[in-house]
Amino acid sequence: MKFSPWAGFIAAAFSLSSLQAADASHAEWVPLFNGKDLNGWTQRGGNAKYSVAGDEIVGACVPNTPNSFLCTTRAYTNFVLELEFKVADELNSGIQVRSECFDTAKEMEFAGKKIKIPAGRVHGYQFEIDPSGRAWTGGLYDEGRRGWLQDLKTNDVARAAFKKGAWNKFHIECQGDSLKSWLNDVPIADYKDGLTPAGFIALQVHGVGKKEETMEVHFRHLRIKEQ
Repeated sequence: MKFSPWAGFIAAAFSLSSLQAADASHAEWVPLFNGKDLNGWTQRGGNAKYSVAGDEIVGACVPNTPNSFLCTTRAYTNFVLELEFKVADELNSGIQVRSECFDTAKEMEFAGKKIKIPAGRVHGYQFEIDPSGRAWTGGLYDEGRRGWLQDLKTNDVARAAFKKGAWNKFHIECQGDSLKSWLNDVPIADYKDGLTPAGFIALQVHGVGKKEETMEVHFRHLRIKEQ
């Protein structure tokens, strides 16, 4: 039998590819919150109050301020993100992924349409936290750009996954152009979009207009596995 000079190269390449895949599948979970302070995070947008209470990050709304975001100080590309949250019944929130914020205004074009982004405006993919009767928690919204990408109007199973007044668990996967979410182990969003391949992660406290009632959203057990 004739020996191919490429056989060793192909075998080595296949072995390397297998090792790389194995490394990715065995990547370790890394906490996003150190349980002590907000080191590694920075606030952008509005003036909601973020604080640490035990093993939780707490976001509290304040009147007359726009949407507020507590953002990681570094960007992430491909990853699995997990966290738990509990939100006041009248407060909207969300988890930003692959998001950005620029010091100067920017104009971008997507699918033939121009999108204007003001200076200081947090924008990017957001997995919704929606305790209202609409119940779109886990749906995919494009904050500051295109609006809803995948709502839950016709997905009654997904809408029923949210537990009002209790802790809920998000599992979020961003891989290439694939954006997916699970809420309390129920599949929610599954969307493909390549507009932003990387960006920071952020915890939103939605603006509440003139309301002076203090409402909070709590986050805990934040961890990420990069792929």
